[in-house]
This record gives sequence, structure tokens and C-alpha cells, in this order.
Amino acid sequence: MIKNKKFEVVSLFSGCGGLDLGLHGGFKFLGKKYKANPFRVIYANDVNKAATDTFKLNFPDVPQVENEDLTIVLEDGVSIPKRADLVIGGFPCQDFSLAGKRQGLNVKRGQLYLSMVETVKRVMPQVFLAENVKGLLLWEKGLAIETIRSDFAELGYNVTYKLLNTADYGVPETRERVIIVGVRQDIKKEFEFPEPTHAKAPTGRQKHWVTLRNAIGDLEDQTKHDLMPNSGFSKAKLFAGTQGNRTCAADKPGPTMRAEHHGNIEFHYLGHRRLSAREAARIQSFPDDFIFQKSTTDAYRQIGNAVAPVFGWHLAQALLEVLSFSNGDLSRPPR
Repeated sequence: MIKNKKFEVVSLFSGCGGLDLGLHGGFKFLGKKYKANPFRVIYANDVNKAATDTFKLNFPDVPQVENEDLTIVLEDGVSIPKRADLVIGGFPCQDFSLAGKRQGLNVKRGQLYLSMVETVKRVMPQVFLAENVKGLLLWEKGLAIETIRSDFAELGYNVTYKLLNTADYGVPETRERVIIVGVRQDIKKEFEFPEPTHAKAPTGRQKHWVTLRNAIGDLEDQTKHDLMPNSGFSKAKLFAGTQGNRTCAADKPGPTMRAEHHGNIEFHYLGHRRLSAREAARIQSFPDDFIFQKSTTDAYRQIGNAVAPVFGWHLAQALLEVLSFSNGDLSRPPR
């Protein structure tokens, strides 16, 4: 790697910046330091105002954070940088979710990946990375993922994808997500997904999955908990049999934190209340000094929409293997 080289990043559908924090590194979670990485986000965009407010607060050095519909931004054609090493984005996924209506590519929101395709076409980064829900693989027997793969491949990228579980990378949450990575065809280095560091039944160098008690056990002290930022929690009553109305298990990773739970976020394993926004943030592997803006409902939504930062950090190491090989050449490939 070129000494002091910073790989420039265009971040789409950025939300509060979970993936961006993972790329940046330099944070501590559950006593472990995740080293800083040579990435520099130069542009970020999200349509949600509370999320962009959170992003600006936690990433004050990012020169441009835009709160606007990406389709409108692309019509304007001015804001997005013309060059970057990496484009990232977790395009809206609710329409592919197993818990949603699964309308997929048939609705406008399900087609927002095309905005990412258009951005990649304009920027032609060395690498792009997209994140989405497991349901993307299942929609219409694989039609959605193959359509998306084909659209990116036509731009001149070798595209690969894989379903990964964040619990396998030290995140105290069983959250399965599809990671799609494209490497520009002129770069003769294949992307390799990071090897798991944790497992439900570990062998060799792997550790056990991080449990919920490992992650939030210190916050059982309510006095300590209440002094933490974003310590508010849903007061919704228990509705037996509905999604989210379950008590978490202390000796397992937490359940997937959802963006739209309408107050029905799971109950703490002690059973005395629902999980707070700060506990949800811990479950998603956000450090305690990462502050979410606006209301507790806004915080829950931002946390549920985010890529877990520790998971993002491991993806960053795999991305660096490709970018370091290319020496950060921003020139466009021959067409």
C-alpha cells in the first residue's frame, strides 16, 4: 500500500453511518480496539433528515453530507464526485425483506438499486460494495439478485455476492445480510470475503458468538444505563404472539434489530422492559460515544437500518486487499 494513501469513498443510502464507521475504524467496542483504516468518505447521502443529522455529528470531517433523494441528486448531476476508489451503499431493502411484503423489483423503492448502478457508472470506482437483506436472494427464485448482478456486471465489474451472518464476526446479533461486491475488470485481483472470527460452535481459531449478556450485561445497572446517551426505550405493552414481543435470551446473540418495529422491539432478557436505543446500538456493535439524533424512535430506526460497524470493519479489511493491490489508481479503465 502507498504510504499514507487514503482511499476515497462515496457513500450512498448512508443512514447514520454504520458501514462508514466500519470502514473508518479507530473505535472501541466491548473493550476491543478496531484499528483505523485508510478510508476517507468524501460524500454521503441519505433521504432521512434525522439520519444525516446523526451522520454529520459523528463524522464532522466528511466534506459533503447531503439530505436528498438520490434520484433527484442524479438528475441534477452536480453533487456526486466524479472520481472515488470505492462506492458503498445499503440500498433500501424493506421490499425484499422476509418480514415485509416482498414486492421487490415491482415497486419504485425496490428499484433504488438503479440509483447505485448509475452512480457506479458515473464514478467508475475500483470497487463497489452493496448490502441487502437475505430476502433479496429468494425473491422470484433468485431473479432480483441476478438482475442486480447483471446490471453491475454490464458496467465492467466482476461481481460476487454472499450471505453472511454478523454474529460470525463478533457482533452480538444474529443478522444475515447479502453482501454484493464488484471489482473493476481491469484490476487483476479477486475479492475474497473475510473469514469468520466467531461461531456458534467454534473450531480452531474461532471464538464463541458474543452473547447478549456479554454485550449489555453492564447496563443491567439501571443507574448506569440511564446516564448513557440514547437510553430511552419503547413503553409499548406486551402483545403475545406478535413480532418483537419476545424476551431475549441472555446466553445467545441478540435478535436482528429492525428499523420498523412500531415500538415492538424485543424485551430485555430480565423481562422488566423493552430494549433501549442504547442497548440496540450495542447489539449492532456501535461504540457508546456514537450519538443518535432526534427521538428514541428515530434512534431505533437508524440503528435498525445500519450496517453493524464491527461487521463493516471486517469487510473493510477484505476491501483493502483489493485496493492495496491496485495502488489506488483512480483512472478510468479503457472502454
